[in-house]
Amino acid sequence: MDVRRILEDVRDGKISVDDALKAFAKMPFEDIDFAKIDHHRKLRQGMSEVIFCEGKTKEQVLKIFERMIERGEINIIGTRASREQYEYLREHLKDDVVYYETGRIICAKRVEIIKNPKGHVAVVSAGTADLKVAEEAAIVLEILGNNVKRMYDVGVAGIHRLFAHLDDIQSANAVVAVAGMEGALASVVAGLVSKPVIAVPTSVGYGANFKGLSALLTMLNSCANGVCVVNIDNGFGAAIVAHMINSLANQNL
Repeated sequence: MDVRRILEDVRDGKISVDDALKAFAKMPFEDIDFAKIDHHRKLRQGMSEVIFCEGKTKEQVLKIFERMIERGEINIIGTRASREQYEYLREHLKDDVVYYETGRIICAKRVEIIKNPKGHVAVVSAGTADLKVAEEAAIVLEILGNNVKRMYDVGVAGIHRLFAHLDDIQSANAVVAVAGMEGALASVVAGLVSKPVIAVPTSVGYGANFKGLSALLTMLNSCANGVCVVNIDNGFGAAIVAHMINSLANQNL
């Protein structure tokens, strides 16, 4: 339940004032011993808390999903999720659970929401090896209601591949540029567009790539304007920034 629904239920006589107070008492966060679920996040930020599944047991992930479903949440996202965690949720949850294997995303109570029909976000990746991170960004964006256009394997080693998609990239409200190795793609893209570019360095590369550090430093030192950089392999973080930009752009249409 969110605040509005609780107030409407009190108004309509569906629940008592005392029951509403009990619900409000749990709304800032709910302590379930191993986690404190931030039920107020949607009220503050417009989107529910997202569950980082890596490092959690399948039982812990299930418990968090169950509590969020009980509160009436939809499109509950779990990132860095394993197939084992997904299979366990699918077995124990009554609600539909979807698994996006490439992006390692679980989504429970999946409901299609198109909030921004007039705009899109471009997700651009340098190589096929960057797909896990690119798909994490693209899938989170779609679950949050964004139109997404994917341009994959268009890195600087064959830059003509990027130019073939230039119209879709330049017309986007925001661009997520995902690249490993030396990470040059973000600078190239930012030099071609007038919209914000969210650069995502990946851990893809040989030894001197230092598991993404070289790509991160390249992106941080970009000479192109309009580049912001998230952490190594953080497709989710890039998706949230792009979602906020796209939402603002559509409010002004």
